[in-house]
Amino acid sequence: MESPSLLRLLSSLTLRPSTAQLFYGESLHLSCEEDSAGWTVKRNTTIETMSECGRNWGKLTASFCRISFTLPSHSGVYWCESREGATSNTVNITITGGDVILQSPVLPVMEGAAVTLNCTTRSPSNLPADFYKDGSLIRTESARQMTIHNVSKSDEGLYHCTISGYGQSATSRLAVAAPPTTKALPTAKAPPTARAPSTSMSAPTDSAPLLSPVRLLCHLVVFCPYCISTLLLVSLWRQRSAGPEPPVSMATVQGLDDEYDDVIADVTTEHDF
Repeated sequence: MESPSLLRLLSSLTLRPSTAQLFYGESLHLSCEEDSAGWTVKRNTTIETMSECGRNWGKLTASFCRISFTLPSHSGVYWCESREGATSNTVNITITGGDVILQSPVLPVMEGAAVTLNCTTRSPSNLPADFYKDGSLIRTESARQMTIHNVSKSDEGLYHCTISGYGQSATSRLAVAAPPTTKALPTAKAPPTARAPSTSMSAPTDSAPLLSPVRLLCHLVVFCPYCISTLLLVSLWRQRSAGPEPPVSMATVQGLDDEYDDVIADVTTEHDF
């Protein structure tokens, strides 16, 4: 079995005409909308309480209730109720025997919306209407119609209107409801961008330092003796191949090695690597 709190959300009372005030002798249609199975219309008036449509008043068809001829005694609070005892929203209805009514919404108006109040007479009239809120005059409208733009909580209150020569309407309450809140949807995350594979060797840049002239000179001093020695050996080999030559003495070779060691020692002393 569904809970009463859930059933309350499944039905709402709607009126046709949708106005909080009516002239006596008009017809009124009330219905329990949406999931209306098992719902009926009830009311509280000055002469009865918890009275169900179809018993002592109105004609009930399924969840639809019709009052063909309204009377001042029909003024009161109306609502929908289920067999389990769950209730819908309540609506205050005023049936007047006077000549002026204020046509205003029967349900709360959402904040930020616009609402129009009409001051209507039983017989046609071209006279302006004065509109009041909580007993204080708001303004006079020649078209007998007042629109409130961008409704806020401060606009809640008791409203009525007057037309000279016709009289004053009954008072109706204008209710303002906060707009429903919506849960923000989670924002989708951007897919991760692919990274270029890293390499062990970085590309050379223009800022890479060049070899200094001193280091270049040291390299030449170190490697030149090797080149000279190689050339001497090649030359001796060619001469030996061409014919017998006087043998190279060990003193000559030893002299070359000593000169090479002296060069290396000088370079090492002047430039410490």
